[in-house]
Amino acid sequence: MHYVEAHGARIPALGFGTFRLDGSVARRMVAYALEIGYRHIDTAQMYGNEAEVGAAIEASGVGRDEIWLTTKIWPDNFRAGDLERAAAASVERLRTEPDLLLLHWPNPRVPLEETLGALNEVKRRGLTRHIGISNCPSALIRESVAISEEPLILNQVEYHPYLSQRTVLAEVRRHGMALTAYSPIAQGKVFSDPTLRRIGGRHGKNPGQVALRWLIQQDAVTAIPRSSREANAKANLDVFDFALSAEEMAEIAALARPDGRVVKAAGMAPQWDPD
Repeated sequence: MHYVEAHGARIPALGFGTFRLDGSVARRMVAYALEIGYRHIDTAQMYGNEAEVGAAIEASGVGRDEIWLTTKIWPDNFRAGDLERAAAASVERLRTEPDLLLLHWPNPRVPLEETLGALNEVKRRGLTRHIGISNCPSALIRESVAISEEPLILNQVEYHPYLSQRTVLAEVRRHGMALTAYSPIAQGKVFSDPTLRRIGGRHGKNPGQVALRWLIQQDAVTAIPRSSREANAKANLDVFDFALSAEEMAEIAALARPDGRVVKAAGMAPQWDPD
């Protein structure tokens, strides 16, 4: 496993995402992910599976200090007081404090100073080890870092070969932060890509593995692919025994296009950087 370091945090570069994994499926897949070697699990209040994720971690036999656990606060709970209560509820459902607590989406209806003040308070109370943001473009990263008294270690955003995040990447690196890529295989779209197939053929890998390798081979980038199938979860982890050349990295980066975003989030998305 490779690791990404940011403000004292050491994050496994490849994690297991749990979006749209409900109930027994979430518990089964998190248990399996930990069994085969994943040590980074990502969930959120909105996913409705924190209790199942926590139960799987508790029953796994893997030491809690070996697992990086992330969860996220939904924007409805961004007011001071609400955020602290929501964080405490997550701890109760997870049966443990998360390693990282993120603000899930920006909420312009609540002053950022109020939300970040509450997020800082959550960390000071010991309800999480680290704090960060999610779905923030470069301007919001700068504003958040300037406001927060505690280090923000990470920004989680959609990132894959069809969506450039060069401006966001430059901004997180400028502040010593990391970036976590969600939807890292573009919700399966990479598997039909001829460029990724051709590159994968050279390495004996499928297009999804190539896309994941491309992400984690970049400085300060982690990725959290999700799967409801054991075989796919195992394949996604099999990306540490090969490396892409500089030419291959550039060729994959060139796949980015203006309409490459797959998560639209109507009514919630901020003004994205014009990459």
